[in-house]
Amino acid sequence: MTAAPRDPARRRDDTLARLASDVDVWVATARGDVPHLIPLSFLWDGARLLLATPDSSVTARNLRATGRARLTLGTTRDVVVIEGTADSLPVAAVPAATADAFAARTGFDPRRSAARMVFIWITPRRIQAWREENELAGRELMRDGAWLA
Repeated sequence: MTAAPRDPARRRDDTLARLASDVDVWVATARGDVPHLIPLSFLWDGARLLLATPDSSVTARNLRATGRARLTLGTTRDVVVIEGTADSLPVAAVPAATADAFAARTGFDPRRSAARMVFIWITPRRIQAWREENELAGRELMRDGAWLA
């Protein structure tokens, strides 16, 4: 049996809890008509997601070219979809405390990687969350970077 739909405030709280507790996110980018999808670890700072990937990767190149990404958390029956803007930074440009927090959270320290890495901040502009069909209406929780609930 399908659970009753959550109200927008509960969906927002559940989304924030997932951002604080999940470690990995699917990152979708595109350049032209070529889509690309890859899982990456992330750190949520309360307003943005911090990702790390090799500077030469398809993901890094696409994000630099378009400045946009779509990310998903969760499962197909409990999903959070985030559309955001992307800002790429050399690893050395991120404050040590932030890089330390990323390493502690994800178990991976890009500063110690053999590959030339970049950090990428994703600033959410739109967030949607839903579980079942009964939550499709009202699934938009953030629009133009502002929480609706």
